[in-house]
Amino acid sequence: MRADVFLVEKGLAATRSQAQRLIAAGVQWRLAPSLPWHRVAKNGDEIPAGVEVQLLDAAEARYLSRGGLKLEGALRDTGLQVGGRRCLDVGQSTGGFTDCLLQQGAVQVIGVDVGHAQLHERLRQDARVVCVEGLNARAMTPETLLAACEEAVSVLVEAHPDDDETQPEAPYAWMRNGGLVDDEYDDSDDAREQDIEDFKAERAAKDKARAEGTLATVRQRRPDYAEADLSPAFDLVTGDLSFISLTLVLPALLPLLRPDGQLLMLVKPQFELQPGQVGKGGIVRDPALHAVVEQRLRDCCTQLGLQVLGWYPSAVEGGEGNQEYFIHARRAA
Repeated sequence: MRADVFLVEKGLAATRSQAQRLIAAGVQWRLAPSLPWHRVAKNGDEIPAGVEVQLLDAAEARYLSRGGLKLEGALRDTGLQVGGRRCLDVGQSTGGFTDCLLQQGAVQVIGVDVGHAQLHERLRQDARVVCVEGLNARAMTPETLLAACEEAVSVLVEAHPDDDETQPEAPYAWMRNGGLVDDEYDDSDDAREQDIEDFKAERAAKDKARAEGTLATVRQRRPDYAEADLSPAFDLVTGDLSFISLTLVLPALLPLLRPDGQLLMLVKPQFELQPGQVGKGGIVRDPALHAVVEQRLRDCCTQLGLQVLGWYPSAVEGGEGNQEYFIHARRAA
């Protein structure tokens, strides 16, 4: 089996892209303890079944994506403690930030992404995580977020389901009396023919509406989310967004912060500048332009009434090699 697929199949990597980064960092295998190690040179190298595999640098596997490592570094730089906090993760994608927040002790993470079907299944099955898909963060309001959360944790059920448990065990008294019908038989509790026909017609109409998709339904929370707090007010908002400037998103995030709530947002300079300011391959190398981005975002936060607490280089480079940053801000009490 090729190496990147092997690592995913064996649970050593969450995705093939993560497996490929692990291979770049160093992966080796051996057939037995007494035999030498074989270094995996490239993603397509074959790894035999039943071998012992060793990751030479397992940092990439600590979270579901490299985003988790970026956020871990930012939490370390800021000294921000997320234990016991409710968090909003904007641009959730596969869930690297969400995974990091949970491992750092967050009690709940509501994730928002404009895309669909990106969140890793492990997080999708975690009752501490609410995955909201198809919602544009720029246009988000507390009301639309709450409605989207309710939809995400609910299923549609029939408004008036068939209640078979309340039906009589048998429609005729003689059926409940061992089949005995004699001169003293009392038929006052027997079902009437019209009652039975009405019941059949009601069930037939429901079956037809169900088949046509016109049956009335209501939304009902899934059992694992029955007591979930979906209020759109958060202790911490994190975000990893692409193809949009944070200056366009921050105004929508402000109403979602509790008094004294904090923001910790990843800044990608290539999306904060004009196309003519971005170099070949989407790389921003000029430190002066990095300073322009920082000042622009600081000014945006100030105009919104956010106090900027810090500006930190990301400990992990962007996928294209860009130097990224985190901006840390707090809402006034």
